[in-house]
Amino acid sequence: MQTADYITRDVNPLSLADKVSKAKELFNKLTFTHLPVVDGNTFIGLVAESDIQTIDELDKPISDYNYFFQSFFVGAHITWFELLKIFALNDSSIIPVLDEDHNYMGYFELADILHIFNNTPFLNENGATLVVSKGQQDFSFSQVAQIVESNDSKLLGAFISNFEEDTVEITLKLSEQNLNSTIQTFRRYGYNVLTNFHLDTYLNTLKERSEYLQRYLNI
Repeated sequence: MQTADYITRDVNPLSLADKVSKAKELFNKLTFTHLPVVDGNTFIGLVAESDIQTIDELDKPISDYNYFFQSFFVGAHITWFELLKIFALNDSSIIPVLDEDHNYMGYFELADILHIFNNTPFLNENGATLVVSKGQQDFSFSQVAQIVESNDSKLLGAFISNFEEDTVEITLKLSEQNLNSTIQTFRRYGYNVLTNFHLDTYLNTLKERSEYLQRYLNI
């Protein structure tokens, strides 16, 4: 699935000559956090709704407030994962798309890109989400994949979800076949399993034996 297929021009960009009143009217109709501004077909920047709403001079052109313009954009063939990062960094619901000559092509909308993510096997396929951690120097994705596949399970997705001091945390999506044996293998390889599963009989067995021992000692 290509992100370029999700470029849209449903909402026209603002021009430098457009008045503040037009920008406010568009923001009131839309759920966008920003609107692109162009000069002809050349991208100039974006204005944020939070900035536009502070302007009282409704008949002034947008160009009078160019100090509000923000500059973030992407090319047409960016990956959806990189795109999600840019959405987050700029706290925006749209991102302009430019060609190699800095001409405005349209925009990506956050809801559309999230739809792509929702249709990936990581979220859409049936399976279990497993979170494990290990020392940063001892961790490798090849070892993670080998552990999963050696238990005849299938790795549907994986990403580093957290760094904490020298420890790396990895979130995995995998098929549920032999899940318990996969968990035990991770433990044998020195991984700390952070996800609690009803299939994780290892901890349950230890807990039951501990409770039994405690009752025995109290007799």
